[in-house]
Amino acid sequence: MSELNPANVPLSLYIHMPWCVRKCPYCDFNSHAVPDGKLSLDLEQEYLQALVADFKTQIDFAQGRKIHSVFIGGGTPSLISAKGYDWLFTELKALLPFEDGCEITLEANPGTVEHDPFAGYLSAGINRLSIGVQSFNTDHLQKLGRIHSNDDAISAIKNAKEAGFERVNVDLMHGLPEQTLEQALLDLQLAVESGATHVSWYQLTIEPNTVFFRTQPILPVDDVLEGIQERGETYLKAQGFVNYEVSAWRKEKPSAHNLNYWKFGDYLAIGAGAHGKVTQKDGVYRFQKTRLPKDYLAKVPAENLQYKRIEKEDMPFEFMMNALRLNHGVDAKLYAERTGYSLDDLSELLASLRKRKLMVDDENCISCTEQGHVFLNSVLEEFL
Repeated sequence: MSELNPANVPLSLYIHMPWCVRKCPYCDFNSHAVPDGKLSLDLEQEYLQALVADFKTQIDFAQGRKIHSVFIGGGTPSLISAKGYDWLFTELKALLPFEDGCEITLEANPGTVEHDPFAGYLSAGINRLSIGVQSFNTDHLQKLGRIHSNDDAISAIKNAKEAGFERVNVDLMHGLPEQTLEQALLDLQLAVESGATHVSWYQLTIEPNTVFFRTQPILPVDDVLEGIQERGETYLKAQGFVNYEVSAWRKEKPSAHNLNYWKFGDYLAIGAGAHGKVTQKDGVYRFQKTRLPKDYLAKVPAENLQYKRIEKEDMPFEFMMNALRLNHGVDAKLYAERTGYSLDDLSELLASLRKRKLMVDDENCISCTEQGHVFLNSVLEEFL
């Protein structure tokens, strides 16, 4: 393994806000319902202070780098006040500078954006929103356990645009319980017509440890799912959206934060259950934080860190799991630059995948073909 240079790897920051008004039946994220659906000011302040203390323990990982992008996920991050975020960013920037024009994304749910007007979050420094709509169909929203209505979702997108947000992602799921092709296409149409500049459009999957896993809802048959995928892609392309990642469509510039993930960049991570990845001279490391909010708050920051090096045998899968999600792949030079290992170690496997038309026949690029993306999970398994 060659010595790595962290300075060559962009450094992002992930912030996890672990509370929701209530837990959705399909959700396997680290989220926990708050009493009465509202976060108390005392708990908000305690958690924000813990985030800053957590961040202080990770400064050495920066190796002189500035923060390239910030993503605030959850949970429901819009349960935290705009004033709270303003304080948090001031504290974080005093510890480690953010790059000029740093992309800062906040996940927001239409049912909780009444905490503060969108303009307040914009003033706090957030410059990109990701609104968790999932569907504009009232029946589907109820089955998904969402607390917002169709009107709430449309209003949230329009209000965000009117508040001055130029970049608004809308999260949509398809393949919902008993969903028809026409209903799935209408969801996309309403997202686009309401003003979304970026759409994260992905199929519902039933995950273990969820209510849906235990109750097994009736999902559309394969023919319907294939029709939704094909017609949905055709519609988005006709509206000027570019599919640059498996489930990401954009009409504006791509998400800088997500691109950094997919290109095997680094990211610090603060908050209950947050996962991070950092490059040091002697290797690449992953870490995660204590999952339960009460445990996270009770422990000193150093005790929250569970830190593990990515070993050589695991590196091909770790890298490809991210890079191959991008429709145009990544520069082949990134593999050695960001793993410390030579791509020549994978030459035989890559040649086989290229011969089978699953990867693009270009030694300067690591990318799946269109067919390879259809069978992406199978392609990735070959790197295990």
